[in-house]
Amino acid sequence: MPIPQEVTGEEIDKDVRQELQSLPKTLAEDVARNLVMVARLIDEDPEAAYGYSRVALRLASRVAAVREAAGFAAYASQKYSEALAEFRAARRMTGNVELWPVMADCERGLGRPEKALDMAGAPEVHKLDKAGQVEMRLVAAGARRDMGQLDAAIVTLQSPELASHSVQPWTARLRYAYADALLAAGREAEAREWFAKAVEADRDGSTDASDRLAELDGVEFTDALDESGADAESADASRESGAAEDEAAGEAEAPAADEGKDEGKDKDED
Repeated sequence: MPIPQEVTGEEIDKDVRQELQSLPKTLAEDVARNLVMVARLIDEDPEAAYGYSRVALRLASRVAAVREAAGFAAYASQKYSEALAEFRAARRMTGNVELWPVMADCERGLGRPEKALDMAGAPEVHKLDKAGQVEMRLVAAGARRDMGQLDAAIVTLQSPELASHSVQPWTARLRYAYADALLAAGREAEAREWFAKAVEADRDGSTDASDRLAELDGVEFTDALDESGADAESADASRESGAAEDEAAGEAEAPAADEGKDEGKDKDED
């Protein structure tokens, strides 16, 4: 797959670069450039990111960082079985538990919420850092919702992290998930309160909490592009209508002119 010339591979994280040092220099550079493309595209074009991850995987399947990147690219493309296999491989290579929550979410994606809940109660969860534990809580709540257990999902999300007034990287998503669960349970007033709290914490726009809050408040948005398109269509229609009127007027004037010519001709003949 084509890679822009400005992508050198030096852009990757230093820890990943260190892992790639086990490879021949030229090969390491090729792998690094493909990994940079995965990182660049995974949000805006997951399928393209997946393609680059497969190239990196063919070149260096024994590098844990490559397996992990391939897992995330597959996950973003909703290829959950493949993602789970790659995450398991990466975990075997490194021995760490950081991927445990996303592995559980893959189980959800495969239609196995019960398995995700089993993983949420496993000893590995206690080895996660705070961010990982919050992520695991979000996955467990999602699994409860998959099983139609809305009240249990709400209880699962209730935690010191949710109640905390400090804003952490996970705060917006946690508050958003709680608000969404409350709304699904028909508790609209509470949901509105928590969507508002999610907006306060969402400094980088990682959720659509502001839109959800506006919907609850009855605010309607007009797409500027659609509006400009409608204006253009209206202008085109007006121009077409004006042209049609001019053409009709011209046709009406033509017979009148012909009649005038005929009358003049008759008078000349007399």
